[in-house]
Amino acid sequence: QVQLVESGGGLVQAGGSLRLSCTASGRTFRTSAMGWFRQAPGKEREFVAATKLSDGRTYYAGSVKGRFTISGDSAKNTVYLQMNKLEPRDTAVYYCVSDRGGSYYYTREYEYDYWGQGTQVTVSS
Repeated sequence: QVQLVESGGGLVQAGGSLRLSCTASGRTFRTSAMGWFRQAPGKEREFVAATKLSDGRTYYAGSVKGRFTISGDSAKNTVYLQMNKLEPRDTAVYYCVSDRGGSYYYTREYEYDYWGQGTQVTVSS
């Protein structure tokens, strides 16, 4: 089993920045990718960003590309999401995810076996 602990959520004004962190513990030896999904009230959960830990390759949803940056530290089993130029539409619960290896698309929910408890991000207008 792998446990994911997120931190860094909160309330920010539009145009501001937040940085989310997520650290994995437990049986992480098979983890090859980590990332973030989010779910806004009344909406379906959606992919935000992911990174392949071995080579640092990154993947982004179109809605956050250019504003959000994901980075990973494989030695610490930690992933970060730097969120800049936040907009009210970014308001959601953000979930950290990790896989057990073998991911291909890196953007699909089914590729991730472990999910954090979620951290609230609220952007006021």
